[in-house]
Amino acid sequence: MLRFTDEHIAFQEVPGEVSLAYTIAGCPLGCKGCHSSYSWHSGQGTALTSSYLQQRLQTYQDLISCVLFLGGEWQPQTLLPLLIMVRRAGLNSCLYTGLDDVNPALKQQLTYLKTGRWLAERGGLNSPDTNQVFTDLRTGQCLNPLFIQ
Repeated sequence: MLRFTDEHIAFQEVPGEVSLAYTIAGCPLGCKGCHSSYSWHSGQGTALTSSYLQQRLQTYQDLISCVLFLGGEWQPQTLLPLLIMVRRAGLNSCLYTGLDDVNPALKQQLTYLKTGRWLAERGGLNSPDTNQVFTDLRTGQCLNPLFIQ
């Protein structure tokens, strides 16, 4: 079961989208300097069930354009039905992962994918030196330049 520690509306995490964002508990990567290290313990937070997500999608209907999962790829069998639900609701979806790639079944249901571990010396998506890549999976286009100002 996926659990989340944070749920919020995000305006800057996915360019051009208003996202309902979930920080998923239990990340196994443990990147040094992670801004969400408090979420590493998998037993904490609120269960992100299909019924809970469906209720939230109804609450935010016509107010959001995307659902963002900050993690969760380590439970693809649980994340996949949620991504399918998002797509069926007519919304875009995004996954932030510290991995270099994710399960092909997940990618098939995603609109956007941010890959790459957090490396403090390289910075995040707003750094021209970052190792992270934000991709529009519909076109294969790297959207990193949209984060640099």
